[in-house]
This record gives sequence, structure tokens and C-alpha cells, in this order.
Amino acid sequence: MKDEADLFIDNRLSLGEGPIWHPGRDEFIWFDINAGRMFRSDHKGKLAGTVDFDQPTSAAAIIDNRRLAIVTCGALLLFDIETGDRQTIVALEADKPGNRPNDSRVDPSGGFWIGTMGRKAEPGAGAYYHFRAGNLQTLYQGINIPNSTCFSPDGRTAYFAGLRQLAIKKVEIDTATGVPIGEPKVFVDFPQGGAEPDGSVVDAEGFLWNAEYGGGRVVRYSPEGKIDRVVKLPVSQVTCPCLGGPDFRTMFITTAHQGMNDAQRAAEPLAGSCFVVEVDVPGLPESTLRL
Repeated sequence: MKDEADLFIDNRLSLGEGPIWHPGRDEFIWFDINAGRMFRSDHKGKLAGTVDFDQPTSAAAIIDNRRLAIVTCGALLLFDIETGDRQTIVALEADKPGNRPNDSRVDPSGGFWIGTMGRKAEPGAGAYYHFRAGNLQTLYQGINIPNSTCFSPDGRTAYFAGLRQLAIKKVEIDTATGVPIGEPKVFVDFPQGGAEPDGSVVDAEGFLWNAEYGGGRVVRYSPEGKIDRVVKLPVSQVTCPCLGGPDFRTMFITTAHQGMNDAQRAAEPLAGSCFVVEVDVPGLPESTLRL
């Protein structure tokens, strides 16, 4: 495989995030959190549609071939792709207008790990919630920026970032419910002042691909937390990878340009666009949400 990603869609979003591959629709789905907008395209980059949610919106969970659960400010929404109809599944921090959602993903049991944070990334303002079978519970509080949410293929381990230590953590989870049953441990530690762990996805071999925000790359880690390989991008704010396409060997990568000044934007004109690279080891289908 190549060690550099290619441009996929030149749309230069403020905060591209939440990428998933929907195999039932053969579509790549992602968001601009700051704009509250969802995008859909095929695996060749042809846009299939956009949807505005009119507030920060960060992630989707697949329910079936036409319905998604959408994470927005104040609520988890049931969204019909074909009609655009939306309704509230459950309230989510409706009493915290200063917060917004961020990185979120469904675990193999069908539970949705939903991360929140302060709109200005205030330390400890966010949390991780878990929604499954009609039940919403709090997993962790005091979260800075929830990120790197993904799961081992056997459904026994969850990975996440956002606790006060700058690290990707791992924790044992109940395979039947997706809820942690142990204490988080460090999977990969990041030095202060450098790149930070952003979104992640796990491939079929159980290796974790992590986007480095500020690092301009996506790094593949072994289950032991050792660097296996690196894919570079021409932009620094790399936010999240997902594995999809017809054979799950296409890595789609979102990026951002939020907070950049004019000189930085000029140096990284493609910041906020989506990138792509073909990988040797395929990914796995996203788990579907159990309502």
C-alpha cells in the first residue's frame, strides 16, 4: 500500500468528522461538525446528498438501509435518509447548552458510545454515554475531547481518548452489552505539546488506525500499541479514518481547518477535505445500533 493518502473530495470543511461506511447503501457518510451538516457519497467520490441539522452534529449510527441515529446537540435523532424525517430517540445533555457532541461509534453489542465536550473544549466538560435497547447511561465523566472511539473485532475491548491524560486508553467491555467491566489502561501515550489522538478505527486484524490531529498522518498500531505503519497527508489537522468501499480496503480520512489563520490556510489549501488510500488489510462493517 502507499504511504501517502490522495485527495478524495475537495470540500474543505471546518471540522470534517464522524466518517463511516454504510455497506447496505454503498455510501460513505461524514459530517462537518461546526456546520451541522451530513454528507454522503459513493466510493468514487460522487456526492449523493447533504443534510443540514442546524446545530453541531458529529456522528451517525446505522440502524438499517434507510435509517440512521444522528448525534446532535441535545438529542440523539432517528433520521430517515429517504424522506428526511427526523424525531428524537432520547435527549442528550439538553441541560448543557455549552456542550456539543464529538466522536461516537457503535460497539459490537449494538450499543452507541456517544462522546460530548465543551464547545470551547473546556477541560472536563464532556462525557461518554452509552445508548442501547432504549437505555441511556453515563460511562465516563470529566472528558476533555472524546476521540478514538472504536472496538476490537471480538467485542471485548473498547478504545477511546479524552480523559485528562493525553493518551488512547483501552478497557475491557462486556460482549453482551458493550459496557466497560474493567478500568481503562493506557494503550498509546502521546507527549504533551505534539500531535493529539483524534478518531480511530480497527481493522480485521485488530490493529488500530489513529488520526493524529496536528500530526498530518494516520498511524496503524498493533494490539500491543506498537507503531506498525504510517500514512501521511498534506494537511495537519487529520480527524478520523474509516474503512469501507466494496471490499473494505479503502480508507477514507476526514480533516479540518478550524482555527487556522490565513497563512496556515495558504500553506494547507486542502485542509478540511477528505482523503483516501487503499490498504492491505480490510476493515469490518460498522456495527448496527440496537434501538
